[in-house]
Amino acid sequence: MNEILFDIKNLSFSFDKKKVLNSLSLNITKADFLSIIGPNGGGKTTLVKCLIRIYKPPIGTILLNNIPLEKISQKELAKQISYVPQISENNFPFTAKEFLMLARYPHLSRFTSISANDKKAVTEAFDITNTNHLSDRHMNTLSGGEKQMIFIAAALAQGGDVIILDEPATFLDPKHEHDIYKILRKIHLQKKKTIVSVTHNINSAILYSDKIAILKNGEIDFYGNSDQVTKDGILEKTYDKKFTFIKHPSCNKSIIVPEVIQ
Repeated sequence: MNEILFDIKNLSFSFDKKKVLNSLSLNITKADFLSIIGPNGGGKTTLVKCLIRIYKPPIGTILLNNIPLEKISQKELAKQISYVPQISENNFPFTAKEFLMLARYPHLSRFTSISANDKKAVTEAFDITNTNHLSDRHMNTLSGGEKQMIFIAAALAQGGDVIILDEPATFLDPKHEHDIYKILRKIHLQKKKTIVSVTHNINSAILYSDKIAILKNGEIDFYGNSDQVTKDGILEKTYDKKFTFIKHPSCNKSIIVPEVIQ
């Protein structure tokens, strides 16, 4: 049985008196690949921002490795968790290599310089993500897919055991989306990283994740193995629509067939 990484209990959070998370409880286990799906406004992004302490919920508790999240310093938290935000148009005045080196900030201080371990972490991150060819490119010259891959490489270089991503493949073409999930799966399996990914792509969640959590109205509507989410009308109940499924020829998992509009 896998060890619990995040122990989330009775979490509630509101914006302008509108409740976004409603007494939410969830355990995330170490070395899992968890996808969080659900309708718009269900609280997915709010939840992951609570996990990285961008938001501090007034009600409920979050334990990370049995330690209350608020007891962990920001620098120590950054040593454990890397965060990849949604794709943005922000420009960064750095090369990709400089950007990855900046990700080593939790391991540096005012009195230390870049070490051999820092350089090794950056080199390995480029190697694993197959982005060596981008290392000398400036970030503002990269395509959306290339930039997102560098963000994932930076998260890996940061060195934590947990990578949290908010819609990592949104707005990407099918090739870059496939490349992103292929690399995430590689990182998960080879480096034993815990991956927590918010996504609207249900098929990607089914194919690449170990577990899926569905958030609806700020509550956990489903949590279980990824191949269970297409059974028992779970998705139909969540999204209030019918779905058609077909077995994927490579892995025998059920995936959603696009709907034809008559």
